Amino acid sequence: MNFNATSGARYRKSAQKGSRKKRVSDTAAINAPAYPPAYPPSYPPPYNPFASAVPGTVPPNMSAYDDRNAVPPPYASSPDYSHMHANAPPMDQGYSIPGQFLNEPLVANVAMQYGQALVGSGRQLVDRELEKYIPVSRLKYYFAVDTRYVLKKLGLLFFPFVHSDWSVKYEQDGPVQPRYEINAPDLYIPTMAYVTYVLVAGVILGMQDRFTPEILGIQASSALAWTIFEIAVELITLYITNIQTNLKTLDLLAFGGYKYVGIIFALLLSILFHKTGYYAGLIYSSFSLAFFLIRTLKVQVLPDGSSPHHNDPYTHSSGNKRRMYLLLFVAGIQPLLMWWLSFHLISPPTPKS
Repeated sequence: MNFNATSGARYRKSAQKGSRKKRVSDTAAINAPAYPPAYPPSYPPPYNPFASAVPGTVPPNMSAYDDRNAVPPPYASSPDYSHMHANAPPMDQGYSIPGQFLNEPLVANVAMQYGQALVGSGRQLVDRELEKYIPVSRLKYYFAVDTRYVLKKLGLLFFPFVHSDWSVKYEQDGPVQPRYEINAPDLYIPTMAYVTYVLVAGVILGMQDRFTPEILGIQASSALAWTIFEIAVELITLYITNIQTNLKTLDLLAFGGYKYVGIIFALLLSILFHKTGYYAGLIYSSFSLAFFLIRTLKVQVLPDGSSPHHNDPYTHSSGNKRRMYLLLFVAGIQPLLMWWLSFHLISPPTPKS
């Protein structure tokens, strides 16, 4: 058996070396557990502005926020927006869009009635304001004519000598409309005669190589100005003489507008027979119009037996004289105006040498 003296010393040295304690520099490893825990440590989550303090509810001040345009912060990873629409009511539980609401029969009927009432009130307001300046209701009376009335009225203007009954019929609320009463004044014939007079004047001026658009406008404005002047003089005469009549301003305008029918007749004859035809037509139409006005205005101006001053000799005599002068003035001024508005159309100016 071999004996080694150094073996025991080597063994003792290795044992001492193995029993030396190991120095550890990581202090966290000293308290580390032997096995990992069952749950991860509770670290605070990153800040999320879209999250709610109470799960399942909509965060405050986020009802009008559109999550489709939301831009999460860079440190928030994939936020969950499902809680924002969790409490939104479904569309089939009594909620409807505005278009469907307006299609309801009850709502449509109420809106239609309200619209009709609003339109009716607006029309009444416009008519009431317009009536202050233009008597629309009375103008409707003067234009209530038909073809039969127009033909009979034109025949009465040219042949008033064969007419016997010049009285005007009245209803409860006023005179009968012209279409039912030939003696009633109208504004349809004077208006159409005025327009036709301007057109015939343009034709005659064109045949004489004197037509220009400017002279046609001057002709129309001149005729209108003389008509307004005539009505103004008649109204002033009625005011000064203090004559109480049933005549109104539109009545005087209608009676004064009938002279354009005679002017057109004289101008048409001037195209065929020159000055001879013009003066023949002017004389006849002037005489017939004067006769027509005297017989028509006599019923409107002269008092009847129902007047309160009919039995007073002085009042009756002086009143009749003033009314008779008024009739002669209105009837006598028409031939002068007819000649003044038409003589320059058949007498071209002589050229300068």
